[in-house]
Amino acid sequence: MKGLIMSRSRVKGFGWLFLLFLSGNFLVSNAYAETDVIKDILKRGELRVAVQSQGPPMSFIDKKGQRAGFVIDVISMMAQDMSVELKILDYDWKGLIPAVLSKKADFLAADMTPTPKRALVLNFTDPYTFVDIVLYSKTSAPFKKWQDACDKKFTIGVVQGSSNVGVLRKKCGAAKIKEFSGGAAAVAVAINTKRVDAGITVRNEAESTVEDFANLHILAGAITRDPLCFATRSNEWHLLQWMNNYFTFIRADGRLDRLIDYWMSGTSWKQDH
Repeated sequence: MKGLIMSRSRVKGFGWLFLLFLSGNFLVSNAYAETDVIKDILKRGELRVAVQSQGPPMSFIDKKGQRAGFVIDVISMMAQDMSVELKILDYDWKGLIPAVLSKKADFLAADMTPTPKRALVLNFTDPYTFVDIVLYSKTSAPFKKWQDACDKKFTIGVVQGSSNVGVLRKKCGAAKIKEFSGGAAAVAVAINTKRVDAGITVRNEAESTVEDFANLHILAGAITRDPLCFATRSNEWHLLQWMNNYFTFIRADGRLDRLIDYWMSGTSWKQDH
């Protein structure tokens, strides 16, 4: 009898544990449901995206005064396929992550490289492409390959808040580093005014920059090759999965490859923008 009572007591105890388990899962599910930004987007009828409009060919204002660039085309398609309006929010590079974390933007759309530090506060999509990171300088500078600029005598300019600061410290540690707000154009101006000796950016942006500044050229070789991703808040799993699925859809139907070829494989886009 005593053993039977103990068995019933144990069953009752496990019953309470089971109920606590169910209630805990219910609360977690409710918490995620209440914070599901996909539902918010559909309810408000507006997709809010943080971009940096100082970095052609990814996002910029073209000669007609219109927004243009790879990420602009992608997020425009996203909004259209969601059947919602698109609201584009402009920030300097260093303002993109705070805009997402403060919930001013649903996600950021940029040529951003995921890093362990960034991943502490953001969820990154699967890479939509991979790019070479290169150095560029004046044609009159004593550099042929990127390693030539990695000397304590030289200073390399980089966009403020960029992961390329870490790349330089790891791969080109002897050189001094100077950060600039205002995108790659600000770094190019700094090279031309002799405030820095070289700049660092993704290859397609460097190609665009050296076309705009005829006295600049890209140094031989790639300092590294990085994945590029969009990113949202760490708890927005539904939106993250939707974006990953979206990249899969537009890769399958050819739209993603067409955009990458147009915007990131050369500078022919300049004829239109």
